[in-house]
Amino acid sequence: MSEPLTRRVRVGYGLGSVATGTFGTVPGLMLLPYLTDTLGVAAAVAGLIVLLPKAWDVVLNPVAGRISDRTVDPRGPRRPFLLRGGLLLAGCFVLLFAGPDLGSTALDALWVLVMFVGCATAYSFFQVPYVAMPAEITDSYAERTRLMTWRVAILAFAILLSGASAPAIRNAFDGRDGYRVMGLVVAVILVLGVVGAYRGTAAAPVGRVAASEGTLREQLRVVAEARDFRLLLTTFVLQALATGAMLAGVDYMSRWVLGDKNLATVLFVCFVGPALVLTPAWNVLGQRIGKKRGYLIASLLLATGALVLASARAAPHWLVFAATALVGAGYAGAQMFPMAMLPDTAAVDARRTGQNRAGVYTGVWTAGETLGLAVGPGVYGLVLALGDYHSSTDGAGSQPSSAITAIVIGFSAIPALLTALSLVWLRRYSLDADDVEETLVP
Repeated sequence: MSEPLTRRVRVGYGLGSVATGTFGTVPGLMLLPYLTDTLGVAAAVAGLIVLLPKAWDVVLNPVAGRISDRTVDPRGPRRPFLLRGGLLLAGCFVLLFAGPDLGSTALDALWVLVMFVGCATAYSFFQVPYVAMPAEITDSYAERTRLMTWRVAILAFAILLSGASAPAIRNAFDGRDGYRVMGLVVAVILVLGVVGAYRGTAAAPVGRVAASEGTLREQLRVVAEARDFRLLLTTFVLQALATGAMLAGVDYMSRWVLGDKNLATVLFVCFVGPALVLTPAWNVLGQRIGKKRGYLIASLLLATGALVLASARAAPHWLVFAATALVGAGYAGAQMFPMAMLPDTAAVDARRTGQNRAGVYTGVWTAGETLGLAVGPGVYGLVLALGDYHSSTDGAGSQPSSAITAIVIGFSAIPALLTALSLVWLRRYSLDADDVEETLVP
């Protein structure tokens, strides 16, 4: 059993979530409205542009995981990727929203697509090694929960900071200039998280498990046959799809349902704010009743809040904000628990086989998470198109009643259904503390 990690390592590792939370949030929150309401791209096409680069990650993430598995470096096999991938991500993000006016909607859309592919590629080589680290720096079931508590707490703060400030910065300027300034500020936040994680994990223990053997295809087959990992991944992907759709809908809900685009920041704070307060409480609950049961409760809260939001067209603003806060309370636990359960599945596999497949596990995991968060806005864009949403270059004008209904359904009923469906797989997950600790006995 490894020694407890120092506070410096816990906080240092958690700082990586400044980058993951920011990039995982801002494009999902801002990119679809940027395409439909500033560049004038049709909703269905805009949804596809958001989806395709993330679909590329599904192929790339396992490859990034295998590369980091086989990397030998005195700084640790994962840490060099944090710096290289993270800084490249920040540079590509600036360009994503800083495109020149090319005089054509098609060319403007193509610029966004190419730059977003660059962002997605760089993010793979940051995120996959980053998520792989907990299974290697500690073999303690409880210590990984504490490590994830720090990560999720910082993640919640980063999501709140970037997600609340991005629309406010955008609204402070006119047209495309608002998005350009927002992109630059967000890139600075990304750099702070990347450098903080790189330096903060300098003293972290380095795992001694031998490098994995066999081809990537063979390793993916082994991972796919890991029952508990497969069940956990399916649950998490469905919930990522649900939250991705809700993120995409924040700007549309504030503008067209609540009647004030500046309320996007308030709505987003209601969604993420509870995580700052409740993440430690979810940790305590998980220690008492187990990670799986805690995850079930959190998921039910998320689904219930989303279902209440289906009444948003007729409900008073306070009820919309309260229901969104309930979603946020569930979201906090639904982020912490699976991230604490993932290293358990990878560590059990490593101890039983003697092979380090943490990178492949987390590569597949990150690919699934990325796909879910991308498909969410894609589905939301499709729902808008079915509701006859009218795109524009100035965000002005009006929308038909069918479009307003589509905005609400994509933000509420669809996420509620997806979250409820995910519990079918979560209920079958069987790995617990006794199973994990048993495999850690030398």
